Amino acid sequence: MSTDVINRIFDPFFTTKDVGKGTGLGLATTMTIVKSHDGFINVYSEPAKGTKFSIYLPSAEEHAARTTSADGSRTARGNGEMILVVDDEESIREVAAATLAANGYRTVTAADGLEAMDVYEENKADIAAVLTDMAMPNMDGATMIAELRNIDPKLNIIAMSGMIHENQTVDLQKLGVEKLLPKPFTAEKLLTTLAEVLS
Repeated sequence: MSTDVINRIFDPFFTTKDVGKGTGLGLATTMTIVKSHDGFINVYSEPAKGTKFSIYLPSAEEHAARTTSADGSRTARGNGEMILVVDDEESIREVAAATLAANGYRTVTAADGLEAMDVYEENKADIAAVLTDMAMPNMDGATMIAELRNIDPKLNIIAMSGMIHENQTVDLQKLGVEKLLPKPFTAEKLLTTLAEVLS
């Protein structure tokens, strides 16, 4: 790989593949998981020769010590809470679920609002929050949120959207959505937002 490519390979949605051949989320997901365990990745690559990735992780004792920062504050980690992740884009759904799972949460997923309603009914006693996309086929995010509100008016809900406009923000406020998470987002932003909602 060239230096320019190496400098961007861990960026979400960056890919050198043709349109439709890759999402650019594989290495971004890997980096998210490794960082969540206080590790790091070294990359060595030469064009036409090959590439080597080395992953370094701390021992269990060292990782536990690092979960508290220098100022004594805790990192935004879960404590086994179950989160329902809803998105029709499989790559985003998997990245979000992997990030949450690597940081102390349990996850269940759905590809659209209709599937999410079924998953929620099966797990509603355990689900602490719903993280959902807004634009989805079959049943969109707003319709699903309204249905969920009928079942549990106090359910924690975070909306995700790649296109945020003023009317959408007003509509979400009317539905009682606590937070709106613009796409693309970092793992840190996801974890911080979720921690704020759950607190």
